[in-house]
Amino acid sequence: MGRTYFVEDSVEQYLQNILDTSGKACVTGLLIGQCSPQRDFVLLAVRTSPKETQSDEVDEEWVVEHATQVSRMLPGGLAVLGVFLGAAPELSVQAQNILRRLVFAVEKSITKARLWKLANDEVHDRVALNISSETKKVLCRTFDVKDPKSSAKPADWKYQTGLSASWPVLECNVEVDLQIPVPADSANRELDKCIENGLKEWVRLIQQCSCILNGKVMGLDKDLLDGTKKKAPPQQFVQQPFVVQFLRPSKFKTDDRSTALVQKSSGTVVLKGVVHCKAYIHTNKPKVKDAVQALKRDVLNTVAIRSQMLFEDFLLNPEGYTEKGARTEEYPLPKRVFVPLAGTGVMICDYMFKDEAPKDIQFRIKELLDLDVKEDQLDMLLEIDSAIKLAPKTSHPQSNIVVAEPETSQLLGIVFPDDYNSMQLKVGVVIAAGVALFAVVFSLLFFSD
Repeated sequence: MGRTYFVEDSVEQYLQNILDTSGKACVTGLLIGQCSPQRDFVLLAVRTSPKETQSDEVDEEWVVEHATQVSRMLPGGLAVLGVFLGAAPELSVQAQNILRRLVFAVEKSITKARLWKLANDEVHDRVALNISSETKKVLCRTFDVKDPKSSAKPADWKYQTGLSASWPVLECNVEVDLQIPVPADSANRELDKCIENGLKEWVRLIQQCSCILNGKVMGLDKDLLDGTKKKAPPQQFVQQPFVVQFLRPSKFKTDDRSTALVQKSSGTVVLKGVVHCKAYIHTNKPKVKDAVQALKRDVLNTVAIRSQMLFEDFLLNPEGYTEKGARTEEYPLPKRVFVPLAGTGVMICDYMFKDEAPKDIQFRIKELLDLDVKEDQLDMLLEIDSAIKLAPKTSHPQSNIVVAEPETSQLLGIVFPDDYNSMQLKVGVVIAAGVALFAVVFSLLFFSD
C-alpha cells in the first residue's frame, strides 16, 4: 500500500493558477510539508523561481539550487518533500523521467548541506507529482531516496481544509558558545570546512540533550498532546505552544574512542550568541521524541545555515569585509526573521544581514516562495530579544539547566591577522542567489607566529 499525502486545499488553487498563467510547456516547483510514519502532510507548493532567460526545457541545476535556498527558510519539522511538474498529457512519459531525476537531485543537495542525517527508521520516500496542464489531473508517486534504484510507487493525494492550523509549536532560545581551532596547515585553511568539522562534536552534544517542555519532563515515547484540551469550538483551531529548555548531559557520551591530539593552530573561530528556534509537529498522535527531534534539528540547521551563508557572502563581496593590513575585523551574522504562512498555523523564516532592510526580506520571500508579505508581518524581534539574554550564566546544581541572564548582547565577528585578507578565504560552494543569515557572535582569532 502506498503513502497518503494530506494537502492544504490552498495548494490546489495555487497549482491551477500557475499552470494557467505560466505560458510554458513545463512548470516545475517544490512541495513543502512534513512526513510521519502513518501519513504525510503538504502545506505549501512553490513554483521554481523564474530565470532571466526563459526556456521550455527543465533546468535541473536551477531547480536544485532553488530547493536548496528554500530549505534554508523552513523551521524545524518542515522539509522539502518532493517536486511537482505540470506538463501536457503527451509529455507524461518524459515527465516521469524528469521527476525522478529532480527528486533524487534535490534530496542529495539538501542532505549534503545538513549537519544531521535521517535515521534508518524514518521516512525516506519523496513525492513526485505529475499534473496535466490541460485536465489538471494529478498523478502522485513516491521514490525511496535511500535507494537510487528504487522504482516509483503509487500514492494518494487528498486535499483538506485547515490541515496545520492547530499544529503544536515548540520554541526555545539556545545559547551558542563554541571555539573551533583553525589548523595551521594551509591545505586545511578552508574556513567553512573547519567550522563544519568543528561543529560535529557540538551536534552530538545537542542530540544528547534532554528537554523540559512547559516546565515538565515528559517521557520521549509519550504522546505530546496527552493532557491537553482536544476539543475546540466549531470552526476554531487552537494551537498548543511548548516552551522548551535543553538540559546538557552531565557526562558526554560518544561512540568514538577518546584520544589526545596536539595540533598546531593558526587561530580560533568563536561562535557565541543566542539563537531562537521553532519547530512544528502534526496532530496525528505525535510523540514527544519526534517533536523534540524536530526542534533539535532546527537548532543545528540555523547555526549551520548562517555560517555557510557568511562565507558565501565573503566570496561574493570580499571588498565589504576587510582591508589588507587590518588587524581586527568583527562581523555579525544575520539574524533570523519569521513570517506567518497564510492559511496555515506555521511560520517560515529568512535571515537578515545588518545592512539589509525589511524590503530585502520581502523581495526574497516573493522570489523564492512566491509569497507576498507585508512589512508588519515580519517578526524581527525574536532574536533581538534572545540576544539580550546572553551572558552571565547560572546553573541549577541538580539539573544542569543553563539560564542566560539579561545583559548587553555580543555579536559574532571575524578577526584577521596582519597578513591575512578575505581574498584568501576558500569557500567550497558558491550560491548565486543570496539569502540572508543571523545575529550571533562569530569571531575568528588568528595568532601571529
